[in-house]
This record gives sequence, C-alpha cells and structure tokens, in this order.
Amino acid sequence: MSSEVALVFVLDDNPAMRASVESLLRSVGHAVASFHSAQDFLAADPHDGPACLILDVRLPGASGLEFQRELTRQGRSVPVIFITGHGDVQMSVAAMKAGAIEFLTKPFRDQDLLDAVHKGLALDVDRRRRLKEIDALRARYESLTPREREILPLVASGLMNKQIAASLQLSEITIKVHRAQVMQKLQAASLADLVRLSDRIAEAVTGTAG
Repeated sequence: MSSEVALVFVLDDNPAMRASVESLLRSVGHAVASFHSAQDFLAADPHDGPACLILDVRLPGASGLEFQRELTRQGRSVPVIFITGHGDVQMSVAAMKAGAIEFLTKPFRDQDLLDAVHKGLALDVDRRRRLKEIDALRARYESLTPREREILPLVASGLMNKQIAASLQLSEITIKVHRAQVMQKLQAASLADLVRLSDRIAEAVTGTAG
C-alpha cells in the first residue's frame, strides 16, 4: 500500500466486532487492516504512512494496555483508540496517560468512533510532517563544517563578526565567509530566521523536538 494512504488498524479478537468496525470504516472511505491478535499485528509489514489503531482492551495473552506499552517500547508510534466492553475509570486513565487519544465503551456511537479515527489520523499526519522537517533540518546541520557549527550559536546569539573573530582568534573576513556559508546551507533568509533555525536544531540534535 502506498505510504501516502492513511490506514486504520483494527485489533480485536471478536470477529463480529472486528467485522462491524471494519464495515463502518470502509463505508466512509477509510482503508482498513484488521487483526485478531497482537502477534498478527506485529508480524504484518509496517505501514509507512499515516495510521491510527483501534485497539480492544481485552486481547488473548497480553492486554491492550500492555500491547500499547509494547508498541511504545518498539518505537512504533501510532495514535491509539481503545474500545472495550469492560472499561472503568482506572483503566481509561491508565490508557490516556500512556498516550491513547480516546477510550470508548461498547456499545459506542458510530460517530464517536469515526470522530476519534479522524482525530487520530490528523495527529499522525502532523507527527509525520514534523519528523520529516526535523530530519531535513538535521541533514542541513550535518552539511556544516565543524568550524561552521562552532560559529552558528555565536551568530545566533547576536554577536557581531568582529566579536566572533576575536573569540575564535580568526580574521573578520573569515568569519564573514563562514557566516555566509552557514546562512546558505541552513537556508536562512535573515538573522531572525537563523535564530529560529538554531533553536530548532538544538532541539533536534538533543532529541527534545516533539
């Protein structure tokens, strides 16, 4: 399946519920992949595109909550919508704390599930867009020479070429050349743009970007 196609995963060991949810989703145009067990889901080829997961709390073997934590441990980030016939407040709080976007108790309204799926797919599209931007920014940063990386934070902090030259014991003309290269490689249109990019680079290289 094309990586541009949004896909809704349905993981529920109840065949009737699985078929009902799949039918509802397909009726409004969603692409769907259904699974009976967590093992089946993990054995399938990963989908390289926007997705969300409708996950039953009670599964054979590990619970849906445990499976949610396992996906997080494996770095398989996907918005999760829990469905259950046995929900309680404590379970729903645990699911939300672990990152679930919705916790629906059976029988739920069709529209509530569709709204949750729409939200989940939109969140994943945004997450994937931000990751692509971060990857592109890292690539631009990695194109800088060690000297240019040294100069970047000094320029972004507002220091003049003369001050940077004195700090690094280089000539002012050398700083001007490096500064121009930094601006070009990072595709910064102005000093303000460079400051913004520098902040985002600091987040990206330390892994704190969301």
